[in-house]
Amino acid sequence: MDAAGSAEIHASLAVLTAPPANAVIVDLTKVEIITSVGIRTLLLNAKALKSRGARMVLLNPDATVTKVLAISGVDQVIGVFRDLETACANLGCERSSNA
Repeated sequence: MDAAGSAEIHASLAVLTAPPANAVIVDLTKVEIITSVGIRTLLLNAKALKSRGARMVLLNPDATVTKVLAISGVDQVIGVFRDLETACANLGCERSSNA
């Protein structure tokens, strides 16, 4: 989630967080780097969700991304979880059997 990839990610995330979405889990498993542009993208979308009473959480960032999220304070605004079950439970969402 650097400057080069954030435009594409921002557009996709904006679609996924648009109404009627009320719970969004962003899987960061394959994200190796996150810059201020990526952080901004996450925060803007989380804020848009929150304004509608909806929420977003982050799933399984690697150690480097986790450190950046902590240093920037993002983990204080957006929940960060290691496994899908815990993330889903935190959002109060139900997983379908074919998820």
